[in-house]
Amino acid sequence: MTDTLPQGATIGILGGGQLGRMLSVAASRLGFKTCIFEPGGDCPASHVANYHMQAGYDDADALAKFAASVDAVTYEFENIPTSALDVLESARLIRPGREALRVSQDRLIEKSFLEGLGLAIAPYAAVNSEDDLRQAAAAIGSPAILKTCRFGYDGKGQTKLNSPDDISEAWASMAEAPSVLEGFVNFSKEISIIAARGPSGEVSCFDPGENVHKDGILCTTTVPAQISAALRTDAVLLAAKILNALDYVGVMGVELFVTSQGLVVNEIAPRVHNSGHWTQAGCAVDQFEQHIRAIVGWPLGDGARYADVVMENLIGDDMARVPALAKEPKTQLHLYGKADVKAGRKMGHVNRITG
Repeated sequence: MTDTLPQGATIGILGGGQLGRMLSVAASRLGFKTCIFEPGGDCPASHVANYHMQAGYDDADALAKFAASVDAVTYEFENIPTSALDVLESARLIRPGREALRVSQDRLIEKSFLEGLGLAIAPYAAVNSEDDLRQAAAAIGSPAILKTCRFGYDGKGQTKLNSPDDISEAWASMAEAPSVLEGFVNFSKEISIIAARGPSGEVSCFDPGENVHKDGILCTTTVPAQISAALRTDAVLLAAKILNALDYVGVMGVELFVTSQGLVVNEIAPRVHNSGHWTQAGCAVDQFEQHIRAIVGWPLGDGARYADVVMENLIGDDMARVPALAKEPKTQLHLYGKADVKAGRKMGHVNRITG
């Protein structure tokens, strides 16, 4: 891959969900084509991408064909099998790089990485048995959260430990998967910052957003977050530290707790992020275009916020509200084209300009 991709080049995207869909739209606006690699048919990204290669991540021949047909590779989710990365990396540069995936795919590795940077995180302990969980709970206390080390998202792969009486049931719910027990953080609010880094090392951050979750799923993100100017600066510096340590290229979401002692890192996501959707209505260059700019070698765009925005996820039966939402002034609808409405499933989002 050259330093800057030429117009008309094809960007390969691993994953065909809504993030891949919105990345494809952003790429097309900049004159690039996209090819989605996704095992499922009729996926959200396939509706807007130029090409859709439907095959499994264990299909080495299909992965090799995919790599040969694109000029760059990126991804919309982080749980890509290592074997697939081996095939792809031998043929194409992957942005963001392999190290970011290695760190983010395992919660224990991620926590160790963040600790190594001197960043504050929740107390934690590795758990590989019920005995481990009892020892961890005794050391950390309760309430606490037990999470699988890998493959958890949107509240899946985790359970709350309210007291030692919950230990047996909590461990059984993990199905013996390697896990981590996280202590509760006494926070006043949850925020996230969407940060980007280009190949030359330039870093640009969007304003932090204030997040509200329900049942482990992001419900709303509001910008500007109600935090001090000093905390905004701390969030930017913290995100830049993570990006530079990983020699990162692309957009990353960094989730943070605001506490009386400062910012505590909850987790990182090496991709465009749900809490950054507000940028579509609040910035000249949104997170999706910023990611495309970074991975193709363009200068990062101006991510300055020009409007106050509330982003609301449309989950499951919220789709019944679409006709009413379509009538609301200063409201931007983004629907993902998913055929089946399911409880807990993200079906779209709305951006409301509030100021």
